[in-house]
Amino acid sequence: MDIKVIARYILAVLAGVLAGYIINMGLIQASGSIIPPPEGADMTTVEGINAALPLLQPIHFLIPFLAHALGTLVGACVAAAIAPNHKMRVAFGMGFWFLLGGIAASTMIPAPTWFIIVDLVLAYIPMAIIGGKIGSSFGMSNRP
Repeated sequence: MDIKVIARYILAVLAGVLAGYIINMGLIQASGSIIPPPEGADMTTVEGINAALPLLQPIHFLIPFLAHALGTLVGACVAAAIAPNHKMRVAFGMGFWFLLGGIAASTMIPAPTWFIIVDLVLAYIPMAIIGGKIGSSFGMSNRP
């Protein structure tokens, strides 16, 4: 395999991870101003989230879900657009990468079981498929 092709795959993966991370963290950082937490809730620490969990409504989980889903979608789209070939494989790789992050987060950050299931099932692999298709359709040519 040509060094330029390998470099494009590496660039695709790194750019996809970075783009997805920026979207994810941007939405998470903005979540409190979009949907305010319950009065007096400290959502900045695991202890604070644990204490606030009984006060949270389903709407409070919308932005974290969107952060995970849109981060994966954008990451897969960017990676597929840059990858020289095997664009859907690269997009699936992004989905798997972000899914691993979601699994890790679900073990560290308290959340209701229903949210963890919805998040892990819908926010990662399905979004990677959609992002891969979008990225493949307007991505760079197959030339390195």
